[in-house]
Amino acid sequence: MRRFTSIVLAMAMTICSGIVGYADDKKAEQQQSPLNLSSKSAILMDVGSGQILFEKNSHDKLPPASVTKVMTMLLAVEALDSGKIKLDDQVQISERAAEMGGSQIFLEPGESQKVDDLLKGIAVASANDACVAMAEFIGGSEEEFVAMMNNKAKELGMNDTHFSNTNGLPVDNHYTSAHDIAIMSKELLKHDKITKYLTTWMDQIVVGKKQVTIGLANTNKMIKHYQGATGVKTGFTQEAKYCLSASAKRGETHLVAATLGAPTTQERFKDASSLLSYGFANYESVNICAKGDTLATLTLDKAEENKVKLVAKDDLTALIKKGESKDFTKKIEVSENPKLPIEKGSKLGTVNIYKGDKQVGKVDLITEKAIKKATYFQMFERVIDNMF
Repeated sequence: MRRFTSIVLAMAMTICSGIVGYADDKKAEQQQSPLNLSSKSAILMDVGSGQILFEKNSHDKLPPASVTKVMTMLLAVEALDSGKIKLDDQVQISERAAEMGGSQIFLEPGESQKVDDLLKGIAVASANDACVAMAEFIGGSEEEFVAMMNNKAKELGMNDTHFSNTNGLPVDNHYTSAHDIAIMSKELLKHDKITKYLTTWMDQIVVGKKQVTIGLANTNKMIKHYQGATGVKTGFTQEAKYCLSASAKRGETHLVAATLGAPTTQERFKDASSLLSYGFANYESVNICAKGDTLATLTLDKAEENKVKLVAKDDLTALIKKGESKDFTKKIEVSENPKLPIEKGSKLGTVNIYKGDKQVGKVDLITEKAIKKATYFQMFERVIDNMF
């Protein structure tokens, strides 16, 4: 087992940007909150830290309808980031994709569409046919892609979730919770590439063998009507009723509200707006450090370069109640004598942030480049240098 070296540093804050969350006595917050929500289940979460600011039946397992597509988009943008697919890749549309009912962009079997246009269709028009086409392109089959969705859900700790399809059309054994929707939404919002799709109000694409122009209008009306809106996705079926994942950013504060089972479309938007406004009125984010900032240096005597910089894996910010002190304590833990060689991006430590005695966030420390073993000659030179 690795041993850890701990370094405790006091910070009177304004340091670097992973995100930290802080909120006092969550249950008391909810009891005192004036929020009166119509949705069966709801949650308000800080995007950066995952700090929960409000919840109502947030772990109830319910059908999410098209909010399912948050996971479909997450796997798509991860494939883009990894280089597995590109925005201008052409995707051939299958019979299976073209036969999808519900909301769609009327794709035809045999035609080809760019990944870029399929993402527009999913994010803006909630297109079920585009979901299946994207799934088949990335996973090889819709079934394999659904398995990828469930694996990602497990990786993210979405313990209330099981997916059976890519788009949320009614099917057995397909459910999630407001809590898990917030988790996958905040993960999606980490990816800058998706922002332009989530925040597009109106657009158009050309589909079919006759090259018909189809107008796209965002089903998430908060994109136009709520200040700072950044996404994410609506959903509706007769079983699920009206569902929504809604996010917004004001200043450094980025929040996501998830609601399930609202009786009407107006009530789902009202509930989400109330949750977000409650959060912005009472909390603010403080920058701690930015992704890529050097936070520690590790000495490795047997490495090719014996001074190794460790950088923040993600942005880090702290969520505090408005008016509270911005003093935090930072505790850095780094591995001693890790096994060489070490791949680029390997975790070699952690930064933990505390407010008083309470841990309010953390970010992993990773290597910014690969670390090779020192050669015999390099080791010999160091011995000689230390002698004189």
